[in-house]
Formats: sequence, structure tokens, C-alpha cells
Amino acid sequence: MATVELRFSALPEHVRTARLVAAAVARRAGVDEAVLDEVRLAVGEACTRAVGLHQNGGVTAPVRVLLTEEEKQFSIEVGDEVPHAAASHGAPGEDGVGADEPEPEEDEMGLAVISGLVDDVEVSADEHGGLIRMSWPTTSATTVLP
Repeated sequence: MATVELRFSALPEHVRTARLVAAAVARRAGVDEAVLDEVRLAVGEACTRAVGLHQNGGVTAPVRVLLTEEEKQFSIEVGDEVPHAAASHGAPGEDGVGADEPEPEEDEMGLAVISGLVDDVEVSADEHGGLIRMSWPTTSATTVLP
């Protein structure tokens, strides 16, 4: 299992770098070329959301992106360090928005975009921060490393 971890300051200009790294690692992991744009867009949306949460909440910790290649799937986790309400966000539209979170409509829109781009997505949040986990299938023929 190959893993790449990326941490970046919660600044909008770093989101582009996260998108580029995610696409490169996804390609190497064997994610179908036709899906790479979806990977880029979903990671960009998740990272933009995390940056916004950090900025709105005054959190100085970095945004975390974990890219993991497994036998038949590639997954990306985008985590923030912003304390959320005790309830988890299982899907867009659920309650559980804390005081330091973005406007509910803005947050729901971002989560809806991610859900529209990624078939396998999990969103969770607790008092320690939030996590968006996304995964895509890989083709075993292209996961052979040199």
C-alpha cells in the first residue's frame, strides 16, 4: 500500500497544488484517465472547503490530504482541524453545523458537488475536526510500478 501525505497552510493558493498532486498520484495508482478530471475537481472542492473552515474558524493548523493506493482502489482523505458539532455529516443536507462552520447552504453546495463527482464518498466530523474520504477503483494493469 503506497501512501502520500500532503499538509499545506490553509490558503486558497495551495488548493491548486493539492489538485495537481492528487491527479499525479491517482494516475500512477491506476485510476482511469477519464476519471482524473473528477479526481481533480473533487479534491479541489474538498480542499477549498477545508481552507474555508480553517480561515473562518481561525485555525492555524495545516489542511491534511492523504492519498492511498490499495490493491483495487485509490482513496483520498481531506481533513480539517476545525471542531464541528457532535453530529456527523452523513450526506449533504443533514443538521449538525457548528458555530465556526460556513453558511449551511455554502457547505451543503460543496458537499453536493463532491457527492456528484465521486460515487464512494464519506463525510464525517466531530469535536476534533472533519474528514472527507473519497475513493475510486483502479485497474490492476496500470498499477505495475517500475
